Amino acid sequence: MAKQIYFEDVEVGTEVGPLEKNPTTQQLVRYAGASGDFYQIHYDKDFALGNGLPGVILHGALKNAFLGHLMTDFAGEHGWLRKLGVQYRGMDQPGAKVVARGKVSKKYTDGGHHMVDCEIWLENAKGEKTTPGSATVILPSRAAS
Repeated sequence: MAKQIYFEDVEVGTEVGPLEKNPTTQQLVRYAGASGDFYQIHYDKDFALGNGLPGVILHGALKNAFLGHLMTDFAGEHGWLRKLGVQYRGMDQPGAKVVARGKVSKKYTDGGHHMVDCEIWLENAKGEKTTPGSATVILPSRAAS
């Protein structure tokens, strides 16, 4: 289990992650079964190529889940993921590593909660941000302990 990070430990600009993911076509088939998203572009190479894609591509919601994983790891056991939003701006394919990263963009208190806003993204091997987004986590405070 990762070390718990506290509100006092972070500052604007603090890096979040990285979290590497190596999606496979088998994972996409499993994700399709779990999510109910059986659109063929996620598991049928010929169908994907026939639709002008470079091959099978990752589900957008799976990429969202990778970023959620990044942020729940960051928040730790005693923190909370309050908000997560992403945009799908580029395609990622199985067999190619993607990396979830982020950085703290704002730190504040609201309603007694110790909040941290983060810019987050998923990047491909070329360093292109294919899935940018934002997240808000509530971190525990040492002052409240």
